[in-house]
Amino acid sequence: MTDVAFHFGAPDRLAYTCRLLRKATATGVRLLVRSSPAEAAALDAALWALSPTDFITHCDAAAADAVRSRSSVLLVQAGDAEEALDTRFPILVNLADDVPEDFEQFQRVIEVVSTDEQDRSLARVRWKQYTERGYTITRHDLKARGEGA
Repeated sequence: MTDVAFHFGAPDRLAYTCRLLRKATATGVRLLVRSSPAEAAALDAALWALSPTDFITHCDAAAADAVRSRSSVLLVQAGDAEEALDTRFPILVNLADDVPEDFEQFQRVIEVVSTDEQDRSLARVRWKQYTERGYTITRHDLKARGEGA
């Protein structure tokens, strides 16, 4: 069964996601990030702006298969008619407002939630949808762990 985790309390969701990706890819893990088109563009720019020693190989869903196979992170836009959840990336980071179809094909799903009240409200809906499907959720309170700042 897919592990589902919610990371709550990120005051800057984009910066937290970059740190999460940097830490995970340093261990050799590959991740798929699903987000809105605007957030995907901002994340792409932020990943290019990391220091040269922190560069994270990444591409978007339109990239050729040869590029995808060499990338640590795949950026996918939610709602795209061509949205393809590529299982060569075993961890799904969901920044979108909804629960992705076929999320069960991933080993792990990470939901990153900001301190914005609308984002928190949408996260509660997703939490309920996961639990209604029988998933036990791991909660990470970033403020309590000192990571929210």
